[in-house]
Order: sequence, then C-alpha cells, then structure tokens
Amino acid sequence: MSSQSNTQSGAIVMASGEDLSAKAGYLAEIRNASGEAKAYLPDAITDLAFYVITDGGDASGDNVTLQPLEPSRNHRVVLKSTCVPGDQLVLADPSTAADKGKLRKIPATAGSYRVLAIAEESGADGQLVRVRPVPVGVVTV
Repeated sequence: MSSQSNTQSGAIVMASGEDLSAKAGYLAEIRNASGEAKAYLPDAITDLAFYVITDGGDASGDNVTLQPLEPSRNHRVVLKSTCVPGDQLVLADPSTAADKGKLRKIPATAGSYRVLAIAEESGADGQLVRVRPVPVGVVTV
C-alpha cells in the first residue's frame, strides 16, 4: 500500500475565503476555515503565500485554482514598484489592500521579510514579472 495516496502535483482547486475574482497572478496562502482549507490573500509580509492564483473564480466561496510556487519552474506574479534581474522579492505591504498578494524587492525599511522569489527579468509596477521561487526564508533588514 502506498503512503502517498490521495496526493497530486501541480495546480490545486479549492474554495476561496474571500473574493479573489480579479487576482490572477497574485500570491495566496491556504488557511483553515472551520476545518476546511480555503485560499486567502496574505495579511502579513511574513505569511506563507506559496501559491499563485491562476483562476480566482467569480466571488468569495467560489472554487479557485492555485499553482504552487516550485523552484523547478518560473512563474509570473504581479509586481509592486520595480525590480531588476537578481532582486530578492518579498510580499508587498498588505496594509494597503490593493497590494495584498503582490511581490516587491526587499525594501530598505528595517524589518523582517520572507524572501519568496528572485526576479528573472526587469519589471515595472503592476506587471506580471517572471520570477523563480527560492527557499531563502526570512531576511532581517
């Protein structure tokens, strides 16, 4: 008997815990909602937002499609501000609702930031920039 039954690779589908309908290309995390796994935009810059939303459904509670961040492939994620190839990218400040789930280069402001990816191309604000996920972890500035 296999210990890896009922598992899958690649994209996953689950209910959203909030309206993700216009959030393709944003990062999301999975949270517990009364015993059910649901997709949400991150609330903190250190959240475990390890999934790219590829289909955000039509409203809160709809099924959404999430692509796990995998270092073996690159992904396109919505960028806040600008970046150049090689920049370490972290979550944008989620206290600005429009920036929840976007990536930005590590800011100069003191703090702890979870590095999620490295930019593979130059990018401008709002662009779906090509990134490579990396398991760097939390960096303190």
